[in-house]
Amino acid sequence: MTLPAENLLSNETSPYLRQHSGNPVHWRPWSPSSLAEARETGKPILLSVGYAACHWCHVMAHESFENEDVAAVMNRLFVNIKVDREERPDIDQIYMAALTAMGEQGGWPLTMFLTPDAKPFWGGTYFPREARYGRPDFIQVLEAVNKAWQERRQSLADSAEQLSTHVEARLAAGHAAATPLDARLLTSLADGIYGMIDHEAGGLRGAPKFPNTPFMQTLWLNWLTNGAAAHRDAVIASLEHMLRGGIYDHVGGGLARYSTDTEWLVPHFEKMLYDNAQLLRQANWAFTATGNELFRIRVDETVAWLLREMRAEGGGFASSLDADSEGEEGLFYTWNNGEVAEALGGKSDLFVNSFTLSAPANWEGKPIIHQTPVQAAYETEHTDETADLKKALLAAREGRTRPGRDDKVLADWNGLLIVALAETGRSFDRPQWIAAAEEAFAFVVDHADEMGRLPHSILGDRALYPALSSDYAAMIIAALALFEATGNAGYAEKARRFLKILDQWYADPQASGYFLTASDSSDVPFRIRGDVDDAIPSATSQIVEAIVQLASVTGSVELQEKAWLVAEHAAGRASRQQYGQAGIVNACALAMNPMKLVLIEDEGDPRFVPVANRCPDPRRVDIVFPLGAEGRKLPNLPGGTYPSTEKAGAYLCTGLSCLPIITDPAELERALRASQQP
Repeated sequence: MTLPAENLLSNETSPYLRQHSGNPVHWRPWSPSSLAEARETGKPILLSVGYAACHWCHVMAHESFENEDVAAVMNRLFVNIKVDREERPDIDQIYMAALTAMGEQGGWPLTMFLTPDAKPFWGGTYFPREARYGRPDFIQVLEAVNKAWQERRQSLADSAEQLSTHVEARLAAGHAAATPLDARLLTSLADGIYGMIDHEAGGLRGAPKFPNTPFMQTLWLNWLTNGAAAHRDAVIASLEHMLRGGIYDHVGGGLARYSTDTEWLVPHFEKMLYDNAQLLRQANWAFTATGNELFRIRVDETVAWLLREMRAEGGGFASSLDADSEGEEGLFYTWNNGEVAEALGGKSDLFVNSFTLSAPANWEGKPIIHQTPVQAAYETEHTDETADLKKALLAAREGRTRPGRDDKVLADWNGLLIVALAETGRSFDRPQWIAAAEEAFAFVVDHADEMGRLPHSILGDRALYPALSSDYAAMIIAALALFEATGNAGYAEKARRFLKILDQWYADPQASGYFLTASDSSDVPFRIRGDVDDAIPSATSQIVEAIVQLASVTGSVELQEKAWLVAEHAAGRASRQQYGQAGIVNACALAMNPMKLVLIEDEGDPRFVPVANRCPDPRRVDIVFPLGAEGRKLPNLPGGTYPSTEKAGAYLCTGLSCLPIITDPAELERALRASQQP
């Protein structure tokens, strides 16, 4: 039955969709009923995909979707469907792949035109209300698409069918042969990425500059695994440039999404939860490797920002902060000299010791705070002075109109942050960070349905089911990180339960891997694998990592074999496009060289756990037993043997072999450091 001629977004779980609930456009959410309406009416679908922190999504909304004339044309000619890409990455990936297959540049907002049976036949990204930037005005686009649909419907439908078949073959990849795991896979990809590094400014050459965490992790793992010190140094230098640059919020903490220039100076000012979760871990690793106080300070500040500004009611973490406030990008974050002087008062002359204000060419906003290398070094030597300046600037900034916050809690993004908080909480001896991670974990788990299945997205009293495979993988890794941090075996048991659900609803019939969407998802054009990295590692790579870690914790040979099999099939699918699937290569490296540290600790006088905590290693799982423990259920050393708990010490295992028990904490630290420098 045809849905009512009105906007239907007001009750959705996505703040982004709710932002559009007042548009005169008769928006529908992506749903079986919306797709049925298109089939019944025979109208093509206008699909608009974006997210709450997307600047150009807001621009197109203000110019076109809030315009009565534009809305009238859209409502007359199309069934209009709005999608939040963060809630439905499965839908976004399908139609973004279709756009790139057409030879177009991808990005958001994504504007796609689909046949009534949801097959793509044309599209683009941002279209202005009036012709400019070399783009036609949006009403012209709408009328031209409709004219083509009316006059060449069968031809467009045939092309759409062919394009859909191509996209499905690429994203579902059901027939790719497994590839034997080979250590050269990591080395080859790392060498290729290193060849793309900007050795002057860090990151990859060119602009815009993204943190590109999967690539940075490839370089880091290749140092850990193969001793490529230059690759380690490239990651450290990239982090230093980012954390000195304008892309970092020097007043409030946290990293913006990306830099529009080659110097990390002018960001798109939106802050994403996933970027900052991954930043925490990599900055922690860099601090361990270098002792550079800059990394410690930035971890501290970023966690403080997350706890202060990103926690939703109940303990989960919100998705993002907008780039805009009062209709201007970056207004909340930028300063002029007068504002700095007013905020700092008599201390304003100290500002130049630690900070620089710059307004580059073609930037229309106020200057941006950043640091020179000398100023960053000054901060590390005068932390109290610089912290006082930041405190005063932050207090002044609190009086400004804040950017909007996307309050939805995403299970997979929260999983990334739970791992980061648990790991950095251990490294920096901050139990309150670990407690915050536990609260976030409980928040997501407490929203499971009556069958124990997780949601993907939570907003207030509403949740979006079913979860994606990336949610289960991220929450397995999060549960194991909390097990490492707390010793609570209940977390390991939750990880096992999540894997059972993953196997039941997401595994493919050939047992060669997993799909992104559940088998009972009723509104997807087809099920995709989730092999391609976005700003975070792909679902497939997280699944491989999750199974590898769970196998290490449980000592299960069956899980070790499962991890190896899934990794081989993933490697086979990734072999043709490794740069887009670096996460899979990284996960395969973890599968080939899993590390386990079993600690027998005197709980009254812990000497080994602090050593492990300050030597984080993404390849390693740490398991702590109390001195004298008996009757442990899980075999924890390779070969299914139990460690002796008669004396305090550590067993460091790589693959199927372990070093003899280490009974001196200093020797353990040397062994852990040596494992990072082959």
